[in-house]
Amino acid sequence: MRIVVTLLTSCLFFTCKQQESTSSSSGYPNLILTKEGVESMRSSLGKLPLFDRSVAVARQEVDAEIEAGIDVPKPKDLAGGYTHERHKANFFTMQKAGVLFQITGEEKYAVYIKDMLLEYVEMFPTLGKHPATRSYARGKLFWQCLNDANWLVYTSQAYDCVYDWIDDETRKKLNAELFRPYADYISIENPRFFNRLHNHSTWGNAGVGLIGLVMNDEELVDRALYAFDIERESDLIDNDGGSLNLMGYKEGGFLAQIDHSFSPDGYYTEGPYYQRYAMYPFLIFAQGLANKKPELDILNYRDGLLIKAVNALVNQTNAQGEFFPINDAQKGMSLRSRELVNAVSMAYHYGGNDPGLLSIIEDQGRVPLNDSGLASAKGIDAGKTQDYQYKSMELTDGANGDEGAIGILRSADLTLVMKYAKHGMGHGHFDRLGFLLYDDLGEVIQDYGSVRWVNIEHKDGGGYLKENHSWAKETIAHNTLVVNKDSHFDRKVKVADRTSGTPYVFFTDKDVQIVSAKELNAYADVAMQRTMAIVQIEELENPLVIDLFSVQAPTGSRYDLPLYYVGELMSTNQEYQTNTGLKPLGRESGYQHLWAEGQAELKENNFKMTWFNGKKFYSITSCVRRGDELIFTRIGANDPNFNLRRDPGIIHRRTGGSTVFASVYEVHGQYNYSSEIPENLFTSINDLTVLHESKDYVVVQLTLVGDKKYRFAFSLNDKKESSNHAIDGPNGQLEWSGVYDFKKLDS
Repeated sequence: MRIVVTLLTSCLFFTCKQQESTSSSSGYPNLILTKEGVESMRSSLGKLPLFDRSVAVARQEVDAEIEAGIDVPKPKDLAGGYTHERHKANFFTMQKAGVLFQITGEEKYAVYIKDMLLEYVEMFPTLGKHPATRSYARGKLFWQCLNDANWLVYTSQAYDCVYDWIDDETRKKLNAELFRPYADYISIENPRFFNRLHNHSTWGNAGVGLIGLVMNDEELVDRALYAFDIERESDLIDNDGGSLNLMGYKEGGFLAQIDHSFSPDGYYTEGPYYQRYAMYPFLIFAQGLANKKPELDILNYRDGLLIKAVNALVNQTNAQGEFFPINDAQKGMSLRSRELVNAVSMAYHYGGNDPGLLSIIEDQGRVPLNDSGLASAKGIDAGKTQDYQYKSMELTDGANGDEGAIGILRSADLTLVMKYAKHGMGHGHFDRLGFLLYDDLGEVIQDYGSVRWVNIEHKDGGGYLKENHSWAKETIAHNTLVVNKDSHFDRKVKVADRTSGTPYVFFTDKDVQIVSAKELNAYADVAMQRTMAIVQIEELENPLVIDLFSVQAPTGSRYDLPLYYVGELMSTNQEYQTNTGLKPLGRESGYQHLWAEGQAELKENNFKMTWFNGKKFYSITSCVRRGDELIFTRIGANDPNFNLRRDPGIIHRRTGGSTVFASVYEVHGQYNYSSEIPENLFTSINDLTVLHESKDYVVVQLTLVGDKKYRFAFSLNDKKESSNHAIDGPNGQLEWSGVYDFKKLDS
């Protein structure tokens, strides 16, 4: 492969020198590429292995498409279908062809773009709305305007690269009969798509704005930046059926998207999966604006928020570089996605040349073919790469950073994520105070993500499946408390969007890290608070996770606390019955999708369970109250089309008034497949006891095998460092200062 790449880049360098005169000497390109940047890229060919490899791969892909011939089929399919994927491939290929034309000077790439656009300009006047009627905003080439906006974002970049190479008559025809009417269709004719705060509209704003910049059409650029004056209620879109509105803001456009969709920390309210998707139009339009409208100083807007958002997004990943599947999300989406290839290089180039970002770029194995990619390749070639420093952090939500947050704790190989942010609009899930846990192998305690097989035509055209609403969004599908069998906020998006979780404590130290938050609005007359800590214990091989879920509620409330573990159950300390005839756990609120595989009437003081993921062992130890039940579940009931994964879970059920669910999670041991010998396969926790619980305090004591004891005390309502606390315990008064106390007790 190294030899092939070297030959290709040598040919590119030769071709560039021989044919660079074919590119005009006027002001184009000036959108994402600039004339100065193109000259730098040309002069660097053959000198930077990562950049050369990226050019060679793009050339290979585009040359294959050119050889196959242009195909602009009449639209008919949903995502995953032939016409959808063909038009999508066309815009990706045109964008790459434009860059290759500028770098190599080879006219075949410009000819390809021109010929493709002439096919589209002939087709466009014949198109009505896409024949598929699923979307609230039907596109022309695609089933939804979102994909049409994608087409415009990428094709604008290609057009900029050949704009002054194309003859004047053809250019006027394209402007008047394709690009301007397409921009009007996406914006004026689809105000519900264009005028809202949502990743869809970001793509729309960017597409209209970019083509406006290429054509020097100031009206389109202003429309993209500021949208319309939104005075009519009909210009807003309801939240019914999972759609989204402007969240009460009577404004729209690109700047409003930046103002309201991100917190000051760079967290995007729809969650990391959709932030990843939205970062491409945010950053690519910003780059175009930086080049053509420097007076806006867009990359410094809101204290450089767009670059800050990239770093926030990078930190919302596990050890494998995969994004936390908060809200609607497909698992496995990672920093290697095409959007992040552009975003991380931009963050490096425009954000101060953080050498840690270069390690991510090296892992991506490619760079975007622009100034950012060139700068990144130069940094790597110069040996500036350092490991990216992932840290524990709390990322606030809301435009002002005062509408909840997500807490991320990292210790050794463990990463714990707790969600107490805003709902996330129509892509949000009803799971306040839910959590995820990862180690170096991946998921330990999982979040389901969304019920969708993206772009896989077998599964309803690649769109969201009905089980996304009936299962994935419901509270029981997540690792958080369900009260009286109902989902949080009675599963009403508008109601959930009005409030957020309440951050209480986020604390990190060498041996103790804590995240604690409250949820006061999910249920009437119910106050919930979850406190999670990662603690270092000298006797254990890995840090231990403490989980204290406090709830204040009326007597007679029924609680279900689910836990979706990854792996195979090894053992428990309880006698249980398995069910030979499986029945769903309920009829609604997600329970209809859970099989009741077994149950146990919990006895003694603790419930213990160990599971195995193929390499390591994991254990949970939970405090038990009289009357508690444990239900072994598996996802997949009432799923005739096998749309759901068959993942296992347990539900800790309790009936009563105010209470505390106390648990610890332990990672331990390993299994050697060569020797077939397991190591440290049993939990080191002998006992977990709640020493005190009230509306103000919770204190637990854990006893290790060998009788070493540790105590964790926490103040639920007074977090002042100067406060002194004293409560009655089983062995006398317990005293400490500050919000928490964690100590090893004398034997």
